[in-house]
Amino acid sequence: MHQAARRLFEAERTGAPVSPLSDLIGPGDIEAAYRVQELNTKRALEAGRRLVGCKIGLTSVAVQKQLGVDQPDYGVLLDDMAVPDGGEVRPGRLIQPKAEAEVAFVLGRDLTDEHITVADMIRAVEFALPAIEIVDSRIVDWRISIVDTIADNASSALYVLGSSPRKLDAFDVSGCEMTFEADGQKVSSGAGHACLGSPISAALWLARTMARMGRPLKAGDTILSGALGPMVRVEWGRRMEAHIAGLGSVRVSFAAETNS
Repeated sequence: MHQAARRLFEAERTGAPVSPLSDLIGPGDIEAAYRVQELNTKRALEAGRRLVGCKIGLTSVAVQKQLGVDQPDYGVLLDDMAVPDGGEVRPGRLIQPKAEAEVAFVLGRDLTDEHITVADMIRAVEFALPAIEIVDSRIVDWRISIVDTIADNASSALYVLGSSPRKLDAFDVSGCEMTFEADGQKVSSGAGHACLGSPISAALWLARTMARMGRPLKAGDTILSGALGPMVRVEWGRRMEAHIAGLGSVRVSFAAETNS
């Protein structure tokens, strides 16, 4: 496990993607993959980075089938992964990025019980925000299996939160329509129900899972609840904006690549 964790750590540090981890983690060994993820999470915390929440991946049934699983996965969010709304990302920070639009939740209560209900989840959400998750893979050419993406912190990289919070009763969480644009051109669309039926359902799965794993979600944590539509490849030099009906917009720019 330590060798796999080191391989991923070096890929992130150097910006050079590595071969899939099948030689180090058994095919389909999800528990081992999470142990690798945890090793690099501990490394990040020991280096002074701070946990600020979690992300959910594989909320699309089609993607689950593609990777041979029947449930989502999760990764952690660290403080230096946050990009301000309207901010810019430089090319050297990422390897082979893609982006997707999501509903983010910020919690107002701790969620320490793995048997919480939907009602508990709704009560715990302080507010929601539109979000863009910028995913990246440290595995060459995105040649990932389920163990690769889990070990690689669910292929997470950066995220952008909108700046106008909304209470849950201010918009239709399950039915909200999403449009994702690059330089004003639509590149993806979807709705809340594409995310495990509802972003709240996805957040509930995450809260139960993290409580069971001994790292429960706490007040102030951010949850990225999963993509509302297909992810899209990032093109450097473009500005991307996601709009979620009733929730508002969030935007990020990707600086143009240079030859210098």
